Amino acid sequence: MDALWEKLFLYFQYPFVRYALIVGVLIALCSSLLGVTLVLKRFSFIGDGLSHVAFGALAVATILDMSNEMPLVLVITVACAVLLLRTGQNAKIKGDAAIAMISVGSLAIGYLLMNLFSKSANISGDVCSTLFGSTSILTLTLPVVWLCIILSVIVVAVFILFYNKIFAVTFDEDFARAAGTKANGYNLLIAVIIAVIIVLAMNLVGSLLISALVIFPALSAMRLFKSFRSVTICSAVLSVACSLLGMVVSIVGGTPVGSTIVAVDIVVFALCYLIGMIPGGVRS
Repeated sequence: MDALWEKLFLYFQYPFVRYALIVGVLIALCSSLLGVTLVLKRFSFIGDGLSHVAFGALAVATILDMSNEMPLVLVITVACAVLLLRTGQNAKIKGDAAIAMISVGSLAIGYLLMNLFSKSANISGDVCSTLFGSTSILTLTLPVVWLCIILSVIVVAVFILFYNKIFAVTFDEDFARAAGTKANGYNLLIAVIIAVIIVLAMNLVGSLLISALVIFPALSAMRLFKSFRSVTICSAVLSVACSLLGMVVSIVGGTPVGSTIVAVDIVVFALCYLIGMIPGGVRS
């Protein structure tokens, strides 16, 4: 046990490990805040759709040899979030069909572009790292870390500032409209925030595993609490704890970061599910 703590202490001396932990905690916190809203609105797969869009955007940025891909990926993903929301409101193209159309198309085009124009000698490795996460979280530069911090602060601030409106739109959108709430505007705000979270989380868990980071903490919290506020707070705590534990296990054990975090989320969900089955285990 002492050897393990000494090993952890040694790793924490390196700035890149501290950067990874800071960014990982912020991403986990941001992703958990709107996870509850997405689950309750039955729009969970928007994470999958936008993550595939982010993969396609990253492929374009890689082909253009951009030193910092995040700004381009962020712009394209946010634009597609707006397009996805508008398309999903079209009577001829329902929400789930719009998500499938945009996500599959982006994924296919991104992979095609990487095969046609990429100068890398290991395309399969690059694609696998982008889809499932890699050690890139351990190679973050200080400017990228600051960008993640700034975007995370904005996401948390927006969620807190518009908490009541997001709550209203989540539970009864028709009543919110009748009460004068601009539901379309807040749905758009939710979509844009999710797009930002998707881009932030790509380095941590990869584009295919982002939905797990958003959904699992929310589902786990719902097994323990009933009220929206309690579920949101519990989801944030569980998400941060699972991400920290997953990253530490990954660093010490040399396992893939994204897959390890998701595995921890699955274990925690199983425990919460069992606790929720106990009479009196679910609180208000």
